[in-house]
Amino acid sequence: MEKPLWMWVVFFTLVGALLVLDLGVLHRRQRVIGPRESLLTFGFYVAVSLMFGAWVWSQLGAETGSLFLTGYLVELSLSMDNIFVISLVLAYFRIPAQYQHRVLFWGILGVVILRGLMIWLGTEIVQRFEWVLYLFAAFLVFTGIKMLFMKSDGDPDIGKNPIVKFLRRYMRVTHEFHGEAFSVRQKNDKTGRYEYFITPLLLALIVIECVDLVFAVDSIPAILALTTDIFVVYTSNIFAILGLRSLYFALSFILDRFVYMKYALALVLVFIGSKVFVTDMLGLAKFPASVSLGVTLTLLVSGIVFSLLKTQETPKTPGHAPSGPPKHDRT
Repeated sequence: MEKPLWMWVVFFTLVGALLVLDLGVLHRRQRVIGPRESLLTFGFYVAVSLMFGAWVWSQLGAETGSLFLTGYLVELSLSMDNIFVISLVLAYFRIPAQYQHRVLFWGILGVVILRGLMIWLGTEIVQRFEWVLYLFAAFLVFTGIKMLFMKSDGDPDIGKNPIVKFLRRYMRVTHEFHGEAFSVRQKNDKTGRYEYFITPLLLALIVIECVDLVFAVDSIPAILALTTDIFVVYTSNIFAILGLRSLYFALSFILDRFVYMKYALALVLVFIGSKVFVTDMLGLAKFPASVSLGVTLTLLVSGIVFSLLKTQETPKTPGHAPSGPPKHDRT
């Protein structure tokens, strides 16, 4: 670890306190979370993230502070598609609105671990084999250009996902929900014995964790192209995911209004990937972090503003999943 141990302790203590506050105090009882509460919670997480960024700035300098903020913005924006897919997963499994926060909360714990492993592995590879960074950069440019010209194929069919098929085939899944439980012990009609079954809540949670791993394939190379400082990469990722998950309940109602965000994100990916090659061509030791932050922020804000102006007359489409158990055969 490049940074002192005490800085990591501060970070994990803060994240742990936020999670305890979230589940143990604010959402101790399972209930439906409305858009207003969602926005207030998101605002709180953004404020905490910015304060943490200011602390990083004061401890490690303006360069590192700018990289943290840029990484935070990039992860926050790239994860918007993740929110869309999460909405489809929760709707497909018909997760009741009052249990959706529980699924998203425990999903964050999985992200903290899995993202940490992926970021550590990616950072180690880039630091040992510097040429891999150019592969990441080329991948980002290719992905961005592809996004600019790619036509939408409609919503993905969650039921045909290989992960869902595998889980249903090799795990015992209940037909119905059992409150907020992820698993339950009940009688197996096939064997006549009492065995443990997973509920649709856990099935949805596993699928969401797998979805996050898929989306990390884009977001982690994007921030590694900005910096290979594992502290900056990891902390900015986690704070962005904490905030965006809290925003889900508000964002799911208006996600279809961000029609130009795809193009803004595409340009962000092209910019981040291109600057790796531009830095070498200009003989720079490092690309100015302030420029990266300014360009990224300008592109994202432009995408949001143009999207909202374009769709201001468009009626909102609710994004909450309907209540009731999923209708599928037990496997």
